[in-house]
Amino acid sequence: MSGQPMPCDAVELSTLFLFEKLEPEQLARLCREGRVEQFEPGYVYQEGEPATCFFVLLEGTLVMSRRVGGDDVETTRSSQRGVYAGAMQAYLTAPEDEVRYKGSLRVTESSRFFILPAETFAAVMQEWFPMAVHLLEGMFFGGQNAQRTIGQRERLLALGSLSAGLTHELNNPAAAAVRATSALRERVAGMRHKLGAIAAGPYARDTLETLVEIQERTADQVAKATSLSPLEASDREDALTDWLDDHDIAGGWELAPTFVQAGLDTDWLDQVAAAVDEQTLEGAVRWLNYTVETELLMNEIEDSTTRVSNLVNAAKQYSQLDRAPYQVADVHELLDSTLMMLAGKIGSGVKVVKEYDRTLPKIPAYPSELNQVWTNLIDNAVSAMGGEGVLTVRTAFDREQLLVEFRDTGPGVPDDIRGRIFDPFFTTKPVGEGTGLGLDISWRIVVNKHHGHLEVHSVPGDTRFQVFLPLTAADPDTPQETS
Repeated sequence: MSGQPMPCDAVELSTLFLFEKLEPEQLARLCREGRVEQFEPGYVYQEGEPATCFFVLLEGTLVMSRRVGGDDVETTRSSQRGVYAGAMQAYLTAPEDEVRYKGSLRVTESSRFFILPAETFAAVMQEWFPMAVHLLEGMFFGGQNAQRTIGQRERLLALGSLSAGLTHELNNPAAAAVRATSALRERVAGMRHKLGAIAAGPYARDTLETLVEIQERTADQVAKATSLSPLEASDREDALTDWLDDHDIAGGWELAPTFVQAGLDTDWLDQVAAAVDEQTLEGAVRWLNYTVETELLMNEIEDSTTRVSNLVNAAKQYSQLDRAPYQVADVHELLDSTLMMLAGKIGSGVKVVKEYDRTLPKIPAYPSELNQVWTNLIDNAVSAMGGEGVLTVRTAFDREQLLVEFRDTGPGVPDDIRGRIFDPFFTTKPVGEGTGLGLDISWRIVVNKHHGHLEVHSVPGDTRFQVFLPLTAADPDTPQETS
């Protein structure tokens, strides 16, 4: 908005800390090319408007703010004469480049400003302070390049850590499947040998049919076996061993654990004994033992390959491979895939508790970038707890938005640094262990990309990072829902 024009006084400008070292002819030029305006309470300029002017407060009170989601968040409030705002980096850009205000400026009382057009501000800076401009350019663009380079490096380090964790997680079920396959080959060979011996033995046709029927029921029983407590399993093993010893079957202590794992008991052995005579009982039991072992090994192979498949699906969900970058997503699926990918890094010393509100709707988002936010926050929580504690991941409906909260039992964030943790390059980790960009990147993804906001609340033993995301799209894009 425009203010009421007022005369410019070079002497008044010379009393401001910003201009106190200028020569009289320089002050005269500022008054000649600039202007003084009086503004009543309200906005002087708003975020996103073309940055056309450089403002210096002569008297009054100003408030600077940034737009976060649907709210204006105050960043600065001052009544100090000489504080400045607006097109502060005009001297860093070419005249034809359109730069916009990165925040809003308003006044809470009638206030006077000295206003310098952006192009004039750029010209006088370059003419009067050429060395300073070069230094500032170097700091500004160098800082940007460093942030970009370190950000890329941090992503690569995170990718390497995730790859190592995924490889470790895949190795266990893959190795288990290989071992089970090798053992299965031996059991099938033994079953073929035992079947040949039974076929050549003195079994009647109806006896063989009964044994085959028992074999089928046994296979079904293995698939339905329930887990027993250690005490229950021990008692059943003792009972089965006693039964086998009573029927003169050698090595009963070796057979009993397999039968117990399959959910079989002495009643099942009684059915086998009733189907054959005493001379062929041991051969029938050992043949059925091969059946049980074969079924158990196939269950192990199925569990292992299912685990591998789940890990691959989690990796695809985490990376959002072959999916649109902007889509309607279920945050619970994103959280689960991230937790699975980070399982190796989280370790066994951290207990993960999920408190999900499954009634929450899917939201329009950039899933791969939200996964990066989850990764940064989980990694920080695990690091803060030193690898031991409780990590609680909670979702809820809060303030008309979807809340994702990460709560850890670490020592907390000290009050004196809490306001700086989202600043670029600020880190509390030892040198070489953190770049200080994780929370800055998370802030920009949540606030700038998703128009949400990120908060931290911390006391020793209870630190909570809260991510608030809008339920509806803030962009004109129409996201595609994918499965």
